[in-house]
Amino acid sequence: MKLRFAPSPTGYLHVGNARVALANWLVARKAGGTFVLRFDDTDVERSKPEYETAIEEDLRWLGLDWDESFRQMDRLAAYEAAAEKLKAAGRLYPCLESEEELRFKREQRQKQGRPPVYDRAALKMTQEQLERALANGKKPYWRFKLSTRTVEWHDGVLGRRQVKLPPISDPVLIRADGSFLYTFTSVVDDLETGVTGIIRGEDHVTNTGVQIDIMEALGMRPGRIDFAHLPLLTDADGSQLSKRIGSMGLRQLRRDGIEPAALAGYLAALGSSADPVAGTPAELMAGYSLEKLSRSSARFDPTQLLALNRRYLHGLSFEQVRDRLPEGADEAFWLAVRGNLDLISEARDWFEAATGAPEIPAQPEQAEFLRAALDTLPPAPWDESTWSTWTRALGAASGRKGKALFLPLRLALTGEEHGPELKLFLPLIGPERAAQRLRQAAG
Repeated sequence: MKLRFAPSPTGYLHVGNARVALANWLVARKAGGTFVLRFDDTDVERSKPEYETAIEEDLRWLGLDWDESFRQMDRLAAYEAAAEKLKAAGRLYPCLESEEELRFKREQRQKQGRPPVYDRAALKMTQEQLERALANGKKPYWRFKLSTRTVEWHDGVLGRRQVKLPPISDPVLIRADGSFLYTFTSVVDDLETGVTGIIRGEDHVTNTGVQIDIMEALGMRPGRIDFAHLPLLTDADGSQLSKRIGSMGLRQLRRDGIEPAALAGYLAALGSSADPVAGTPAELMAGYSLEKLSRSSARFDPTQLLALNRRYLHGLSFEQVRDRLPEGADEAFWLAVRGNLDLISEARDWFEAATGAPEIPAQPEQAEFLRAALDTLPPAPWDESTWSTWTRALGAASGRKGKALFLPLRLALTGEEHGPELKLFLPLIGPERAAQRLRQAAG
């Protein structure tokens, strides 16, 4: 088994194509097969090396590796040879119409109530007409002559699928400047590199029908490649998820502090009835199957991802995160704050709250109580028992209990109304900082 992920290096990875990459990797690795990373970089103007580097970094961050990698721009000779084969078979033909002429034809067909399909007028050109046009400086672009059949296949997710080719315009495979389009280069690569399965988004279903026709024109036996199309993702309110939503980009999710295991687990479960479980792709592999996926759109809900990230973080040991914590943070700090984190990036704020100079709001209405808190502050050394010892003595002295006792203290000590368990967090603050903050809050 050999599967591939084929991003265009024209931008950064987003959750939609990361899900496709993960699905291909999981299916290939589970079967002991090969996973290929191919860069579809024939869009020379928009493709950039920095995007290619970023895609590789993001895939590795997610936990994916690959056995082979190549760029389409390194295989131009292969596309030339395949194009010549189709030309010789009469399946690739030159066209000379301008974009304005094509637009006019489409508009006329629509006015007549006919589908705006290319009329194949170029096929009626004689060789003499073509040569005269070329002599006058015209440069042809090349279309593939589609069959008049209905292409059918059993889809690994969507079940039986068919695409009727007659209502589809013959696709342009080669531009007038000689550059190749994705529809063609992808087909040649999949055939020549021995790909056995293609998993991609549902928006490619029609394209798959067209590509199967091209593949078979190039000599592929029917059914040699298996196809599976993942239903498209929608956002939390059911709208189609745009690849341009910055917050859904892997770069942004990484910066925000989402754990790769949480994202991988969430993407692997999307579209199935299974509850997402955080894990590396290698850990998720055994339980993954395309057969578990629904044919309906899957909803990507950042709130659910965040909840999964939170659960995963709460179980991580200090050793697993120490290189991502602020300098000076120790195991006691991590154990104190991890249960209060949604994102690892939030640890920095709590480190500042423990050891730095957080903004402490004045509580003039609590001044008498806070001075009593200062008077009953236990001496060093402090440990996990200090908080209960202190609040017990303060409660007896002030007559307070519950929220009236604890909330003013938390606000004075951390600057926040909610946060880590104070029996663990108070020793991190220490007597000197605690006294200073109580005085500051009392005014």
